[in-house]
Amino acid sequence: MTDTSSYTPAPDEPKPSMVRKHPCPECGANLEWNAKAQSLKCPYCGTIVPWSEEVREELGQAIVEQDLAEALSQPPSGRGWGQQRNEVQCQNCRAISVFVDGRVAQRCDFCGSPAIVAHEDGSDAITPQSILPFKISDGQIRDKIRQWYGSRWFAPNKLKHAALTDTLHGVYLPYWTFDAYVSATWQAEAGFYYYTTESYRDASGNTQTRQVRHTRWESASGQLKHFFDDELVPGTVGVHAKLLRAVEPFPTTTDLQPYTPEFVRGWTVERYQVDLHKAATLNEQDMDHQVQAMCAHQVPGDTHRNLRVQRQYAGRTFKHVLVPIWVVGYTYGSKNYQIIANGYTAQIAGERPYSWVKIFFAVLCAVLVLLTVMTWVQNS
Repeated sequence: MTDTSSYTPAPDEPKPSMVRKHPCPECGANLEWNAKAQSLKCPYCGTIVPWSEEVREELGQAIVEQDLAEALSQPPSGRGWGQQRNEVQCQNCRAISVFVDGRVAQRCDFCGSPAIVAHEDGSDAITPQSILPFKISDGQIRDKIRQWYGSRWFAPNKLKHAALTDTLHGVYLPYWTFDAYVSATWQAEAGFYYYTTESYRDASGNTQTRQVRHTRWESASGQLKHFFDDELVPGTVGVHAKLLRAVEPFPTTTDLQPYTPEFVRGWTVERYQVDLHKAATLNEQDMDHQVQAMCAHQVPGDTHRNLRVQRQYAGRTFKHVLVPIWVVGYTYGSKNYQIIANGYTAQIAGERPYSWVKIFFAVLCAVLVLLTVMTWVQNS
């Protein structure tokens, strides 16, 4: 691993003096967010400063929705993390990790690879504006992960007995949230079921009757108005997308805090690689699918066809936020696996290898049971 170099602030980046710090009242060291105590805690002398509305107001600014059209046409040009930061990129999974406390990593927190190098990219210009602090401690997550391991019967025994929780890391992941008003009109053919009775002859030549379903089609139209609030688009490449969706949602509409370095000091932060333009496109595609589904739900009758939707979005805003994730990355055989947990709700999702020996004997036992039952039936 090469040494990370110092970051040179952009000309219009806020100076360190503009960012309020919260030193330890006992020793003067920088306080860090402690998930177990749900307070600021000194990593040196252990002093705890209870979290309160007064502390929040002292450290951060108000959470503000940013105008999307303006940001896309005139991207921000400064990075205001609040202090010097270092970036490294994993050459295996390509995740970029950010450290704001002078630390440098020896291995990637996402996949465990030691192939990490210093990273510099002046194009990253949007600073996190808000953060969802860790609520679940590492001890709580370790217990839940052990339970998760134990419930995977087809996992190899070696995996179950391995101390994989030793590779547990707390990481703040980058997310984009989007708000928008939508106004839509739709037209469709609404189908209404009706039934008639018809006669037929069965296999014995007897006359029978049955109900036959038909559809009556009528033209239909309507309007839809809806507000999308904090639609989430992940900016991460370090966590596998399928796992991430499994541990959502994150309560960004209610529990976000204004960003301040105290929350991320001592933790790893992943830098986004899904930029604002791409995230906005993904968000629009997702909203289009939702609008289509909401309009389809409005069509009267029992079924519909030829649904046509015309929609218009207004007041689109965004936030760049950080959300907490606990990550276990490990290698088994030649493959990399992850187990992740929502650092706020403790929801867990994971990947694991399968023991084909266990699967073989399970199938064999099932076949033997089936043969035994069939033999008993034939003999009875």
